[in-house]
This record gives sequence, structure tokens and C-alpha cells, in this order.
Amino acid sequence: MHRSTAQADLWDVIVVGAGPAGLNAALVLGRCRRSVLVFDDAKPRNAVSHAMHGFLSRDGIAPEQLRSIAREQMAAYPSVSIEDVRVIDAIRTDAGFTVTTSDGRTFQARKLLLATGVVDELPPQPGFRELYGTGVFLCPYCDGWEMRDQALAVYGRGDDKGGGLALEMTLWSADTVLCTDGPSQLTDAGRQRLGRNGVALREEKIVCLEIQSNEPYRAAFDIVFESGPRLRRAGIFFNTGRHQSIDLARRLGCDTYATEGCTVDNKQQMSHVPGLYIAGDASCDVLQAIVAAAEGAAAAIGINTALLHEDLA
Repeated sequence: MHRSTAQADLWDVIVVGAGPAGLNAALVLGRCRRSVLVFDDAKPRNAVSHAMHGFLSRDGIAPEQLRSIAREQMAAYPSVSIEDVRVIDAIRTDAGFTVTTSDGRTFQARKLLLATGVVDELPPQPGFRELYGTGVFLCPYCDGWEMRDQALAVYGRGDDKGGGLALEMTLWSADTVLCTDGPSQLTDAGRQRLGRNGVALREEKIVCLEIQSNEPYRAAFDIVFESGPRLRRAGIFFNTGRHQSIDLARRLGCDTYATEGCTVDNKQQMSHVPGLYIAGDASCDVLQAIVAAAEGAAAAIGINTALLHEDLA
């Protein structure tokens, strides 16, 4: 719906974040003729990825290329605008929401969609960051196929984060070693399950990853421990933690806010704050690009439906 002159400073929807969730939401809302303002801080979670996988018709595409195509297609919808600036704050108002950007400007909208994503917490030892995206990976669904049948390691602790991921990686490689960087926190049952499935365990503290080569999906490095022999690997998948890139949902009073993601209505991505929607990795669903795009579409339909109810009462 086009804005009237009196509403020229009030957008129907502000979308914070321009990954698959935010851009797909903007696309759907643009096709509904809604006035949409998208904010992009150019810090995507998958910035180090060389290719994006599991996205039908786009398998293997570079993440930046996907975003570029999306922006080109968005140009067909004149009611959608994109601002390349970071949002630093948001408050609720009588009209809806006011957001503030890092350059001091403020913008108002009736509805707010947070598609701000998360930041992955890499292990701190030297080598992890340098190999991130070439030999250090987060998601086996994204990079497991490319690393198939190579010597792999898993970084994590406990039956779930460490043991669970290590067992999962046996789908892609029979040569998988769980490295826990100290006491494993595994239960006896967890240890036995790893052993039954051929997963070796190294509990020594890790000093660093000593890089031998750093080619995407063809890396080679030694895991150097405080004691015991080095371990030559081609890839390591980690399962540590993540946090939201900005805590706007918490500031807005979302009572299901958590540092790793907010719980939302899974049909329309609604939060418990009226008018606030959350989609993509900032929610608690599967952290995949194609799922994020679907959540963006679901949020857009929910937002448009809510606006219709308000406008056509």
C-alpha cells in the first residue's frame, strides 16, 4: 500500500538485516505494495563462506552473489528501499517503532522485522580464525559434502555439542576425532557410543592449529596439544556457541529473548511484542539459509495480514 503524503515519514515495515530472511521478507512485502525500509550493515554470518549449499536452484552459489541478485531483483519494487547502515537501537512508540542508526538518524515504521542474524563464537586458539571457511567449519549440512572422506576433527564438549556432532560427522568421514580441549564432559554412555562408532577422543588442551596449507576444502593443519602427539587434519567442525548480533529484541521487551535466538510463533514469526517479528538465525529454528528465506516469507505474510486487518477494519 502506497504511503500518503501525511505518512511519508512512516514506513509500513522496517526490516533490520539483509540476509536471506530480511531480503526475502522485503521481496514479498514489496510485491504487496508495502513501503519497506531494509537496513544492511554488510556483516553477514556467512561472510567467510566460499559457497552456500542446500538452497534449491542456488546450490554452490557464493553468498555475496546471492545477496547481489536479491538486491537487483528488489529494484523492480519501488516501495522497497535499502539503507547501508547499522541499526543500533529500537524503541516502541504509539505509531509502532522507531529505530536509530549508527549515523544518528531515526526512522519510524508500523511493524518491525528483526532479521539480524547471529555471531558464531570461534574457539580462541591461533589458527581457528585464519582457517575459518577453508578448514574450520560450523555446519556439516553446509560443508560436510565438500569435506567427505577426509581426516576430520570436531571441537566441542559433552554428549550433545561434542559427542553428538562427532557422531553426525561419521556420515561424511570414517576418520573423525573428537577434540574437547580439556575434560570432555562426556557421560560413560557417551564415551561408549563414540567408541562403538569409531570416533577417537582427544581431551588434551589445544595450543593452536598449525597451518600447513589453507586452500578452501583442501586445507591441511596440525592440531597441537599441550601434551601428546600432534593430529594432522584437513578440517575441523566446531560446536561452541553463538550470540545474537544485537540485542534489539531484548531491549524491546521480548520475553522469549535468548542470546542464541528468540522463540517465536513458527507460522508467522511473531514475537510476544505486538508488531515485532523475528526471522532467520535470530530465531530458534534451523540455521540454514533456505530456512531463513522461508521464515522471511512467512513473516512478510504475517505482517501484511496484520496491516490489512488494521487498514480495513
